[in-house]
Amino acid sequence: MSAALGVTLGMGLLLIWWSFWERPERRRAGRTRRAPLEDLLARAGVERVSPRGLLASCAAVGLLVMLVGVVLTGSPPIALCFALFGALLPVSIVRWRAAKRTASLRELWPEVVDHLRSAIRAGLSLPEALIQLGEKGPLELRPAFRTFGADYRAGGRFDDALSRLKERLADPVADRIVEALRLTRDVGGSDLGRLLGTLSEFLRDAARTRSELEARQSWTINAARLAVAAPWFVLLLLSTRPEAIRAYNTAGGVVVLLGGLLISVLCYRVMLRVGALPEDQRVMR
Repeated sequence: MSAALGVTLGMGLLLIWWSFWERPERRRAGRTRRAPLEDLLARAGVERVSPRGLLASCAAVGLLVMLVGVVLTGSPPIALCFALFGALLPVSIVRWRAAKRTASLRELWPEVVDHLRSAIRAGLSLPEALIQLGEKGPLELRPAFRTFGADYRAGGRFDDALSRLKERLADPVADRIVEALRLTRDVGGSDLGRLLGTLSEFLRDAARTRSELEARQSWTINAARLAVAAPWFVLLLLSTRPEAIRAYNTAGGVVVLLGGLLISVLCYRVMLRVGALPEDQRVMR
Protein backbone atom coordinates (compact mmCIF):
# COMPACT_ATOMS: atom_id res chain seq x y z
CA MET A 1 0.00 0.00 0.00
CA SER A 2 2.77 2.41 0.90
CA ALA A 3 4.61 1.55 -2.34
CA ALA A 4 1.50 2.38 -4.42
CA LEU A 5 1.09 5.71 -2.63
CA GLY A 6 4.75 6.51 -3.23
CA VAL A 7 4.47 5.73 -6.95
CA THR A 8 1.31 7.85 -7.23
CA LEU A 9 2.94 10.75 -5.42
CA GLY A 10 6.03 10.50 -7.62
CA MET A 11 3.95 10.52 -10.82
CA GLY A 12 2.03 13.54 -9.58
CA LEU A 13 5.21 15.45 -8.82
CA LEU A 14 6.61 14.49 -12.24
CA LEU A 15 3.50 15.79 -14.02
CA ILE A 16 3.63 19.05 -12.07
CA TRP A 17 7.33 19.49 -12.92
CA TRP A 18 6.65 18.67 -16.60
CA SER A 19 3.86 21.27 -16.78
CA PHE A 20 6.35 24.09 -16.10
CA TRP A 21 8.40 23.28 -19.21
CA GLU A 22 7.50 25.02 -22.45
CA ARG A 23 6.20 22.61 -25.07
CA PRO A 24 7.40 22.99 -28.67
CA GLU A 25 4.76 24.54 -30.88
CA ARG A 26 3.13 22.07 -33.20
CA ARG A 27 3.75 22.74 -36.85
CA ARG A 28 0.78 23.53 -38.89
CA ALA A 29 -0.36 20.50 -40.80
CA GLY A 30 0.54 20.55 -44.46
CA ARG A 31 3.19 23.29 -44.17
CA THR A 32 6.25 21.02 -44.23
CA ARG A 33 7.96 20.86 -47.56
CA ARG A 34 8.15 17.43 -49.12
CA ALA A 35 11.17 15.84 -50.70
CA PRO A 36 11.11 15.91 -54.53
CA LEU A 37 10.50 12.17 -54.87
CA GLU A 38 7.81 12.24 -52.21
CA ASP A 39 6.06 15.11 -53.97
CA LEU A 40 6.36 13.27 -57.31
CA LEU A 41 4.73 10.15 -55.84
CA ALA A 42 1.95 12.28 -54.34
CA ARG A 43 1.28 13.99 -57.68
CA ALA A 44 1.16 10.59 -59.36
CA GLY A 45 -1.37 9.35 -56.81
CA VAL A 46 0.92 6.52 -55.66
CA GLU A 47 0.26 6.18 -51.94
CA ARG A 48 1.73 2.75 -51.13
CA VAL A 49 5.24 3.39 -52.44
CA SER A 50 7.78 5.42 -50.47
CA PRO A 51 10.72 7.32 -52.00
CA ARG A 52 13.04 4.60 -50.71
CA GLY A 53 10.87 1.97 -52.35
CA LEU A 54 11.03 3.87 -55.64
CA LEU A 55 14.82 4.10 -55.43
CA ALA A 56 15.01 0.40 -54.58
CA SER A 57 12.89 -0.37 -57.65
CA CYS A 58 15.26 1.69 -59.81
CA ALA A 59 18.26 -0.19 -58.46
CA ALA A 60 16.55 -3.58 -58.92
CA VAL A 61 15.51 -2.84 -62.52
CA GLY A 62 18.98 -1.50 -63.36
CA LEU A 63 20.66 -4.59 -61.89
CA LEU A 64 18.28 -6.90 -63.75
CA VAL A 65 18.93 -5.16 -67.07
CA MET A 66 22.66 -5.28 -66.36
CA LEU A 67 22.61 -9.03 -65.78
CA VAL A 68 20.43 -9.73 -68.82
CA GLY A 69 22.62 -7.49 -70.98
CA VAL A 70 25.82 -9.23 -69.91
CA VAL A 71 24.30 -12.64 -70.58
CA LEU A 72 22.92 -11.70 -74.00
CA THR A 73 25.72 -9.50 -75.33
CA GLY A 74 28.79 -10.53 -73.32
CA SER A 75 29.81 -6.85 -73.12
CA PRO A 76 29.69 -5.24 -69.65
CA PRO A 77 30.06 -1.66 -71.04
CA ILE A 78 27.05 -2.04 -73.35
CA ALA A 79 25.06 -3.75 -70.61
CA LEU A 80 25.93 -0.93 -68.20
CA CYS A 81 24.58 1.71 -70.61
CA PHE A 82 21.26 -0.07 -70.97
CA ALA A 83 21.20 -0.70 -67.21
CA LEU A 84 21.33 3.08 -66.65
CA PHE A 85 18.33 3.52 -68.93
CA GLY A 86 16.55 0.68 -67.15
CA ALA A 87 17.24 2.23 -63.75
CA LEU A 88 15.44 5.40 -64.87
CA LEU A 89 12.39 3.44 -66.02
CA PRO A 90 10.46 3.42 -62.68
CA VAL A 91 10.97 7.17 -62.20
CA SER A 92 9.92 7.80 -65.81
CA ILE A 93 6.74 5.77 -65.30
CA VAL A 94 5.91 7.71 -62.13
CA ARG A 95 6.54 11.03 -63.92
CA TRP A 96 4.33 9.95 -66.82
CA ARG A 97 1.60 8.96 -64.40
CA ALA A 98 1.95 12.27 -62.52
CA ALA A 99 1.67 14.27 -65.75
CA LYS A 100 -1.33 12.22 -66.87
CA ARG A 101 -3.05 12.63 -63.48
CA THR A 102 -2.37 16.38 -63.46
CA ALA A 103 -3.88 16.74 -66.94
CA SER A 104 -6.89 14.67 -65.91
CA LEU A 105 -7.47 16.68 -62.74
CA ARG A 106 -7.16 19.92 -64.66
CA GLU A 107 -10.39 19.02 -66.46
CA LEU A 108 -12.15 18.07 -63.20
CA TRP A 109 -11.46 21.11 -61.03
CA PRO A 110 -14.08 23.37 -62.68
CA GLU A 111 -16.67 20.67 -61.93
CA VAL A 112 -15.50 20.57 -58.29
CA VAL A 113 -15.83 24.34 -57.99
CA ASP A 114 -19.31 24.20 -59.51
CA HIS A 115 -20.34 21.55 -56.96
CA LEU A 116 -19.04 23.72 -54.14
CA ARG A 117 -20.87 26.76 -55.46
CA SER A 118 -24.16 24.87 -55.76
CA ALA A 119 -23.81 23.38 -52.26
CA ILE A 120 -23.08 26.76 -50.68
CA ARG A 121 -26.03 28.36 -52.50
CA ALA A 122 -28.19 25.53 -51.13
CA GLY A 123 -27.29 26.60 -47.60
CA LEU A 124 -24.56 24.13 -46.68
CA SER A 125 -21.58 25.27 -44.68
CA LEU A 126 -18.13 25.20 -46.24
CA PRO A 127 -17.04 21.97 -44.46
CA GLU A 128 -20.32 20.27 -45.38
CA ALA A 129 -19.91 21.37 -49.01
CA LEU A 130 -16.46 19.80 -49.14
CA ILE A 131 -17.63 16.61 -47.44
CA GLN A 132 -20.49 16.09 -49.90
CA LEU A 133 -17.93 16.05 -52.72
CA GLY A 134 -16.96 12.61 -51.40
CA GLU A 135 -20.38 11.39 -52.60
CA LYS A 136 -21.33 13.71 -55.47
CA GLY A 137 -17.98 14.97 -56.79
CA PRO A 138 -15.91 13.54 -59.66
CA LEU A 139 -15.16 9.83 -59.16
CA GLU A 140 -11.39 10.27 -59.21
CA LEU A 141 -11.49 12.83 -56.39
CA ARG A 142 -14.10 11.22 -54.15
CA PRO A 143 -11.62 9.19 -52.02
CA ALA A 144 -9.65 12.35 -51.12
CA PHE A 145 -12.78 14.22 -50.04
CA ARG A 146 -14.07 11.18 -48.10
CA THR A 147 -10.79 11.18 -46.20
CA PHE A 148 -11.21 14.91 -45.60
CA GLY A 149 -14.64 14.23 -44.13
CA ALA A 150 -13.21 11.57 -41.83
CA ASP A 151 -10.43 13.93 -40.71
CA TYR A 152 -12.85 16.75 -40.03
CA ARG A 153 -15.27 14.57 -38.08
CA ALA A 154 -12.44 13.03 -36.05
CA GLY A 155 -10.79 16.28 -34.99
CA GLY A 156 -13.28 19.03 -35.78
CA ARG A 157 -10.43 21.27 -36.97
CA PHE A 158 -11.29 22.55 -40.42
CA ASP A 159 -7.93 24.20 -41.09
CA ASP A 160 -5.90 21.08 -40.30
CA ALA A 161 -8.19 18.83 -42.33
CA LEU A 162 -7.99 21.29 -45.24
CA SER A 163 -4.18 21.28 -45.10
CA ARG A 164 -4.08 17.48 -45.16
CA LEU A 165 -6.46 17.51 -48.12
CA LYS A 166 -4.13 19.85 -50.00
CA GLU A 167 -1.13 17.62 -49.41
CA ARG A 168 -3.13 14.53 -50.35
CA LEU A 169 -4.21 16.06 -53.66
CA ALA A 170 -0.74 17.52 -54.38
CA ASP A 171 -1.97 19.62 -57.29
CA PRO A 172 -1.29 23.31 -58.11
CA VAL A 173 -4.93 24.01 -58.93
CA ALA A 174 -6.05 22.32 -55.71
CA ASP A 175 -3.64 24.57 -53.81
CA ARG A 176 -5.34 27.69 -55.20
CA ILE A 177 -8.82 26.39 -54.40
CA VAL A 178 -7.85 25.31 -50.89
CA GLU A 179 -6.13 28.59 -50.04
CA ALA A 180 -9.09 30.58 -51.41
CA LEU A 181 -11.44 28.55 -49.21
CA ARG A 182 -9.13 28.93 -46.22
CA LEU A 183 -8.97 32.70 -46.68
CA THR A 184 -12.75 32.91 -47.02
CA ARG A 185 -13.18 30.82 -43.89
CA ASP A 186 -10.73 32.98 -41.90
CA VAL A 187 -11.93 36.47 -42.88
CA GLY A 188 -15.55 35.71 -43.71
CA GLY A 189 -17.56 37.42 -46.42
CA SER A 190 -20.69 36.93 -48.51
CA ASP A 191 -19.08 36.84 -51.95
CA LEU A 192 -17.94 33.20 -51.89
CA GLY A 193 -20.45 32.19 -54.56
CA ARG A 194 -19.25 34.93 -56.91
CA LEU A 195 -15.63 34.04 -56.16
CA LEU A 196 -16.22 30.37 -56.99
CA GLY A 197 -18.04 31.28 -60.20
CA THR A 198 -15.14 33.45 -61.38
CA LEU A 199 -12.66 30.75 -60.40
CA SER A 200 -14.59 28.12 -62.35
CA GLU A 201 -14.54 30.20 -65.53
CA PHE A 202 -10.84 30.93 -65.12
CA LEU A 203 -10.00 27.24 -64.61
CA ARG A 204 -11.96 26.22 -67.71
CA ASP A 205 -10.20 28.81 -69.87
CA ALA A 206 -6.79 27.84 -68.49
CA ALA A 207 -7.42 24.11 -69.03
CA ARG A 208 -8.58 24.70 -72.61
CA THR A 209 -5.57 26.85 -73.47
CA ARG A 210 -3.06 24.47 -71.90
CA SER A 211 -4.57 21.44 -73.66
CA GLU A 212 -4.12 23.16 -77.03
CA LEU A 213 -0.51 24.07 -76.23
CA GLU A 214 0.30 20.55 -75.03
CA ALA A 215 -1.14 19.08 -78.24
CA ARG A 216 1.18 21.31 -80.29
CA GLN A 217 4.12 20.55 -78.01
CA SER A 218 3.79 16.78 -78.25
CA TRP A 219 5.67 16.58 -81.57
CA THR A 220 8.72 18.20 -79.98
CA ILE A 221 8.76 15.69 -77.13
CA ASN A 222 8.27 12.74 -79.49
CA ALA A 223 11.08 14.00 -81.72
CA ALA A 224 13.40 14.29 -78.72
CA ARG A 225 12.62 10.76 -77.61
CA LEU A 226 13.10 9.37 -81.11
CA ALA A 227 16.42 11.19 -81.51
CA VAL A 228 17.69 9.70 -78.23
CA ALA A 229 16.38 6.18 -78.82
CA ALA A 230 17.59 5.74 -82.43
CA PRO A 231 21.38 5.47 -81.81
CA TRP A 232 20.89 3.11 -78.87
CA PHE A 233 18.59 0.92 -80.93
CA VAL A 234 21.37 0.73 -83.53
CA LEU A 235 23.82 -0.17 -80.76
CA LEU A 236 21.45 -2.94 -79.64
CA LEU A 237 21.52 -4.37 -83.17
CA LEU A 238 25.32 -4.07 -83.36
CA SER A 239 25.68 -5.95 -80.08
CA THR A 240 24.58 -9.10 -81.90
CA ARG A 241 27.85 -9.12 -83.90
CA PRO A 242 30.99 -10.52 -82.21
CA GLU A 243 33.37 -7.98 -83.81
CA ALA A 244 31.28 -5.08 -82.42
CA ILE A 245 31.34 -6.66 -78.95
CA ARG A 246 35.12 -6.95 -79.06
CA ALA A 247 35.43 -3.33 -80.15
CA TYR A 248 33.23 -1.97 -77.35
CA ASN A 249 34.98 -4.09 -74.72
CA THR A 250 38.17 -2.08 -75.25
CA ALA A 251 39.07 1.16 -73.49
CA GLY A 252 38.34 3.15 -76.62
CA GLY A 253 34.92 1.53 -76.93
CA VAL A 254 34.09 2.46 -73.34
CA VAL A 255 35.06 6.08 -74.05
CA VAL A 256 32.79 6.11 -77.13
CA LEU A 257 29.87 4.70 -75.12
CA LEU A 258 30.32 7.19 -72.30
CA GLY A 259 30.58 10.09 -74.74
CA GLY A 260 27.45 8.96 -76.57
CA LEU A 261 25.61 8.58 -73.28
CA LEU A 262 26.53 12.10 -72.13
CA ILE A 263 25.63 13.64 -75.49
CA SER A 264 22.28 11.81 -75.60
CA VAL A 265 21.31 12.95 -72.11
CA LEU A 266 22.46 16.53 -72.72
CA CYS A 267 20.66 16.88 -76.07
CA TYR A 268 17.49 15.29 -74.68
CA ARG A 269 17.41 17.71 -71.76
CA VAL A 270 18.07 20.69 -74.05
CA MET A 271 15.27 19.71 -76.44
CA LEU A 272 12.83 19.25 -73.58
CA ARG A 273 13.91 22.57 -72.10
CA VAL A 274 13.37 24.39 -75.39
CA GLY A 275 9.92 22.90 -75.96
CA ALA A 276 8.72 22.88 -72.34
CA LEU A 277 5.63 24.74 -71.22
CA PRO A 278 5.70 26.74 -67.97
CA GLU A 279 4.83 24.44 -65.11
CA ASP A 280 2.23 25.42 -62.53
CA GLN A 281 3.95 25.93 -59.20
CA ARG A 282 2.35 24.83 -55.96
CA VAL A 283 1.62 27.77 -53.66
CA MET A 284 1.90 28.20 -49.89
CA ARG A 285 3.29 24.71 -49.25
